[in-house]
Order: sequence, then C-alpha cells, then structure tokens
Amino acid sequence: MRAMTDSSPADSVGDADIRLAQDLLFFAYRDFTNAADVVLEALDFGRAHHRALHFIGRNPGITVTDLLGILRITKQSLARVLGALVEQAYVAQTPGPIDRRQRLLTLTDKGRALEAKLFERQKDRLQAAWRAAGPDAIAGFQQVMIGIMDDAARDYIGRERSKAAE
Repeated sequence: MRAMTDSSPADSVGDADIRLAQDLLFFAYRDFTNAADVVLEALDFGRAHHRALHFIGRNPGITVTDLLGILRITKQSLARVLGALVEQAYVAQTPGPIDRRQRLLTLTDKGRALEAKLFERQKDRLQAAWRAAGPDAIAGFQQVMIGIMDDAARDYIGRERSKAAE
C-alpha cells in the first residue's frame, strides 16, 4: 500500500488501496464487535441491543424517535430490541414532560453496568491499536472515519465533540 502524503491528491488512490481499505474495515469491524458479542450472546442479545445501549447511555433521556434516527433500523426492529431491554430492566422508559406520548429512554443501573462491561471489552482493543499506531495515527483514523460518514452522523459527532469540550 502506498503512503499518502500532503501533496498527493485523494483522487490518486487506486482501486487496490480502496479494496485493502475495505478488507481492513471488514476485519476490524468483525474483531471489534466480537469483543462485545461474546458478552451479548450470553444474554441472548445481539448487536442492535448493543448499539441501543450505547446510544441511550451516551444520550440519557433520548426519545425513541431520535434513537430511531441514529440507529436507522425499522420501528419494528427497535420495538423488539427495546422490548427486551426494558423487560429485562436494562432500559427505563418514561413519558415526556410536555408530550406524554413521547417515550424518554435511560439506562438503569443494570443497563449502565452492562454498557460499561461492553465498553471495556472494546476499549481494550482500541487502546492496544492506538498504542501501537501512535498519536498521529489516531487523528488520521478519526478523520478517515468521519469522512466515510454521512452528514447526519458527522453532525452527531460534532455535537458530541462540543459536549466533551465543555
């Protein structure tokens, strides 16, 4: 794989580089998610449950509508996922303060403990990779990942970065 420099335009990246990037993304995703999958499988949960736990934990009080927008899954799929998480006391639902039809989602203590366990499994993998790659690589990785995302995801990341900077 050829190294990109500041003077080489992104358009000069060849198909072989893109194919390698796809391979890297697929393998990294497989192994990154597997770190949490073993915990989820023991609970009869899947990756959709993990994503819901993650984003509810990052956004306490998130509405079902907003969670649907982030996850981009069907209402039926989210209802199945939330049903299991609520039934097993990982997530609590409360009505909105103004619109009682709104359902606000938060993690329970049990949900926070599970989300933290899943986070620790994946954090270990990321920390090891970042230690090996070095600090300059982290910024480049983040820039590439943000470049792959659509505008809605970039907006979300921008808001999260702003919150973290406060």
